[in-house]
Amino acid sequence: MKRFIWLLLLCLPVGAFADHLDVIEVKLNEGCSFSEYLSIKDDFNSKWGAKNGYRAEVLMPVQSHNLVSLYWIGRSASTAAFGKAWDQWRTELSDPNSVAAKLWARFEACSMNVGRRSYDVY
Repeated sequence: MKRFIWLLLLCLPVGAFADHLDVIEVKLNEGCSFSEYLSIKDDFNSKWGAKNGYRAEVLMPVQSHNLVSLYWIGRSASTAAFGKAWDQWRTELSDPNSVAAKLWARFEACSMNVGRRSYDVY
């Protein structure tokens, strides 16, 4: 019985950690292609996301009630890690020469955010 309790106690902290999903519904601007948007996402991951604990992928609907929007799915290790990355992103946006500001300019030229949601994943 004691072994069972110790095993249970060892496993409990593992269940307390969850990934965080940042889900942004996006519509591409006229003149911006899906491949251009993917290029921005790839640059985001390699130039900014990797050093800030954030990784993104893009979902293109095949079957959905909405076949016009794309979905940016960003993943962080936890909600706290997402918050830290978000703070860093906002701070960097104030410097027009920063990686974040340059990426944001590309995002704005290519797409429009329609909605944003956030989820903990267990």
